Amino acid sequence: MRSCRFVFLSWVMIMAAFLVSAADAQQVPQSRSDIAMSFSPVVKKVSPAVVNIYTRRRVQVADTPMQRDPFFSQLFGKGFNFGGRTKEQVVSSLGSGVIVKPDGLVVTSHHVIKDAQQVTVVLSDKREFEAKLVLKDAQSDLAFLRINPEGALPFVEIRDSDGLEVGDLVLAVGNPFGIGQTVTSGIISALARKAAGVSDYQFFIQTDAAINPGNSGGALVDMNGQLIGINTAIYSKTGGSVGIGFAIPSNMVRSLMNSDVQDGRVVRPWLGVNVQPVTAEIAESVGMPSREGAIIRKISAGSPALAAGLKVGDVIISVNGTPVSTDQEINYRLALSRLGEQARIGVLHDGKREEIMVKLAGPPENPKRDLRTLIGIHPLNGFTVANLSPALCTELGIDDETRTGVIVLAGSNTTIASTIAAGSVILQVNGTKVESTMQLEKILSAKSKTWQIVFQQGSNTMTLTVKMQ
Repeated sequence: MRSCRFVFLSWVMIMAAFLVSAADAQQVPQSRSDIAMSFSPVVKKVSPAVVNIYTRRRVQVADTPMQRDPFFSQLFGKGFNFGGRTKEQVVSSLGSGVIVKPDGLVVTSHHVIKDAQQVTVVLSDKREFEAKLVLKDAQSDLAFLRINPEGALPFVEIRDSDGLEVGDLVLAVGNPFGIGQTVTSGIISALARKAAGVSDYQFFIQTDAAINPGNSGGALVDMNGQLIGINTAIYSKTGGSVGIGFAIPSNMVRSLMNSDVQDGRVVRPWLGVNVQPVTAEIAESVGMPSREGAIIRKISAGSPALAAGLKVGDVIISVNGTPVSTDQEINYRLALSRLGEQARIGVLHDGKREEIMVKLAGPPENPKRDLRTLIGIHPLNGFTVANLSPALCTELGIDDETRTGVIVLAGSNTTIASTIAAGSVILQVNGTKVESTMQLEKILSAKSKTWQIVFQQGSNTMTLTVKMQ
C-alpha cells in the first residue's frame, strides 16, 4: 500500500514538473495589461502622415461602334482610327502616399501618378491640397509630390532598411479600395525578393501584412513607427490580398531624395558591365568552392569598371561590403550611392579575392539618342526609334548596359506594332545592318515592294517579311 502511494506521489510530481516546464516554454498573459497590448501607439504615430492620393487624367475614347468593337481593335490594332470620332473622358484613380518631411514632401508609387494631369492629396484630417510633381522615377516606381500647407505637417522618419530581418513585425497603412485609411499587421516574410514588372531593381521587402489595390504608395512601418518601405505591389490571381505583398525598401526612397537629377531624369551611378549569375559549372571553372556572385561577360569602353581595372571573367561578389549575385542586386546597391563617390567592389580575380575601388559616374549618352518618328511607305511608318547608349539602356531598364543599335520606343496603330513591339531592337532591314536611326531612315527611304526586317526581342531574334500593296 505504501509503495502504491509512493508511485502515485512520484507521478504527481512528474506531471507538475512537466506542466511548469510547458508553462515556461509557452508564456501566457500574466495581467490585464498584457491582454490589452496593442499596436495602437504605433498607428497613432504613423497615421497622420499617411495620405490618400486621387488622380485625374483625360483620355480619348472611341465614339463609334466599330472603334469600340474589340474584334476590330484586335484586327487593326488598339487605337486605330476608322474615320470615326473620339471623345475626351476623365479617368480617376486612387492610391496612397507618405509625408516624409514636415514641409509637405510626399512619397508615393510612380504608377499611382503616372500620366496624371491633376493630383489631389487628402490628409488624415480631411484637408485637401493640389499637389505638384517634384520628381518621378519609373525605374524605382517611386515619385515625390509637394503640397503647401500652413505650418509643419506630421511625417514619418525613414529607417535604414538594410537592418531588417525576416520575422520582424510590420504594419501596412494605406487606402485599400478607396474605403479609407486602413491598417494591417504582419511580418517580413522575405528580403531582396523579385516581383516582375514592378520596377527595374527587383529588390523588394515581402510581407504578409494585407496589401490591396489602393494601398500602393502607402507606408510599411516597423514597431517604432519608422518607414521601412513603400507598398507597391501584390502577388494575386484574384486582385485581392493572398498574403504576398511587396514594398520598395526605404533606403531606395532616401537615395532618390538625395539623387542627382538632369533634365528631369534621375542619373544613377553606372558601372558599365554586363554580368550573369555564377552557375555550378562556372564556379568549378574559376576555382570557386561554391556558387556566389556574378561573372562579368562584357565591359563598356570608357566605363568606371574598365578604368578601375575590372576585366571580363572577374566575378563580382560584393558591393560596399554587401554580397551580390545578380545584375539587379548590383544595380540596387550602386543606386544607393551617389555620383562621384567611391564604391568598394569585391571581386574574385585570377582565383584571388580583392576589393577594387571604383569612382562612380553616370552613364554617358553616347551616341545621342536621336529620336526619330519614321514616315513613309514602309512597314515602320509611324514608329518612334532611338539610338541605344548606356544612358538610354539604364533609363529603359535594359540589363545589358553595353548594348548598341536602334531600339523601338513606340509603334504605330497597325498590326506590325503588335509584332515589332516597343523594346525591340532593329538589327537588319533588307539585308543591311542597322547601326543608327539616321541610317535606318535612309534605308527605309528606298522604294521596295517587299521588306524583310530582322529584330530582337529579349533573347529572341526574329524575321518579319512584309509585302506592300
